Amino acid sequence: MLSKSKGVPNRIARRLGGAILILGLASTASFSQQPTSPASQSSPATAPAAASPATTPAVPAIQHAPELSTAQEENAKLLALAEANRAKPEDYVIGSSDVLAIDVFEVPDFSREVQVNMSGYISLPLLPAKIKAAGLTAFQLQDKLAELLQVNGLVSNPQVTVVVKEQHSQPITIVGAVRNPMVYQAVRQTTLLEALTAAGGIADDAGGVVLVTRNGTEAAPIDDSANANNGGGAADIVPPTTLTINLDDLINSGDPRFNIGLQGGDVVSVPHAGIIYVMGAVQHPGGFVITNDHQQVTILKAVTLAGGLTSTAKSGQAVILRNNKETGKRDQVPLDLPKILKLKSEDVALLPDDILFVPDSSGKRAFNKTGNILLTLGSGVALVRLGGL
Repeated sequence: MLSKSKGVPNRIARRLGGAILILGLASTASFSQQPTSPASQSSPATAPAAASPATTPAVPAIQHAPELSTAQEENAKLLALAEANRAKPEDYVIGSSDVLAIDVFEVPDFSREVQVNMSGYISLPLLPAKIKAAGLTAFQLQDKLAELLQVNGLVSNPQVTVVVKEQHSQPITIVGAVRNPMVYQAVRQTTLLEALTAAGGIADDAGGVVLVTRNGTEAAPIDDSANANNGGGAADIVPPTTLTINLDDLINSGDPRFNIGLQGGDVVSVPHAGIIYVMGAVQHPGGFVITNDHQQVTILKAVTLAGGLTSTAKSGQAVILRNNKETGKRDQVPLDLPKILKLKSEDVALLPDDILFVPDSSGKRAFNKTGNILLTLGSGVALVRLGGL
């Protein structure tokens, strides 16, 4: 009896000791979860385990995710940037074929309308040589004419006024993948953004660059003794050049270096880009514009960009419809789409103008109805521009 009475207290003591131990561990764990000072966080025992999951953001997927946009969205940016970065007003620079009205006060014999010839010169009666007018503003030319009239002893105190009546010397040609290809007469200093905006912005299939071809022009003339008094002189010829500007840099970087000033005679060209179409049983059928030559769109990427397959897709009958340059028709290139989607087969790269077609079992549409697909493309599909892939 005595032994039993002693055993009970012992068991109670053991249970109380276990409970106290559990409470102590729990309080220690809760204390370790409280915010610690920077010094305690740098402890070698705890820093590696705590810092790794907390400070490593999941950025790779974001960095490699394609940037999608439509031509309308890009054109809205173009318009806003063109307005914000409009070239500062400057005096018009006279050029070839411009018509000038010259008035010499109280000397009607020298007052007349003249047209600048293709070499940039004009002629006035009694002056022994032609006058270089191209490259000058109206104010600069009138000062020059006044000096020449006085130096040649024709007018003692000439008061000359020059007005540009017709401007024909500053045509900027805008062609390629723009909404409205045109010849734009620049009546003042014009930037690349302003020229693209004047042409209605880029087309849906615009590529990723803008080419600005600048014809050979005369550099600053070097005066010689024979023609110094009449504004003549020899000039060096600058060969034609082509500037290549990344369209994404022009629209999205905000760097004014890409928004170059244009000159009369410049040709602005936006190359057409390749388009890959994903049609049939996908969530978002449409075309994807490849904006540069470094982008490669594979089957897996194309299906992902199109939002994936629908529940009624017959993926086993999917094909690529590819242009055959020899026959002028589209060949059907078979592929094993189910294996590609399961990463059990090599991902196939698509070419510009390829059509990835996935039949739909509910509509009983077969992949051999190429005519229906081309009719759908002809009636217009949504085009999305690919930023970075």
